Amino acid sequence: MNRYDWLDAYLLEKPGARKDYKAEWQWFRYLVGGKMFAALCRPGPEHPQYGQRMILNLKCEPILAEHFRQQYADVIPGFYSDKRHWNSVYLDGAVPDQALRGMCDLSYRLVFEKLTRKAQREILGED
Repeated sequence: MNRYDWLDAYLLEKPGARKDYKAEWQWFRYLVGGKMFAALCRPGPEHPQYGQRMILNLKCEPILAEHFRQQYADVIPGFYSDKRHWNSVYLDGAVPDQALRGMCDLSYRLVFEKLTRKAQREILGED
């Protein structure tokens, strides 16, 4: 188990969050309103630059994405994702829990805010 054993529960406690497994990618995806806000994966040996390390992909605003990459060596451009809008975090690295929680919150918020108002209200139980 890695030091982020709290991560799965943290992502799933967000309103409307659900988890699935995308077999063809071998990713666990975290979705809200059918849209991915996080993904957990381990790039295989065909991607040697990742060293088969477990990573978490998170959506991010481009300016903040760059900031996080500069601040933490274990935050890199998103694996197999739009590198401007997604970051990958090595889960065996040194990103503090508080910082990772903040990145997860931001990713969820960015995806949730793009959902229709109707979908947002349904997720929040306001209908």
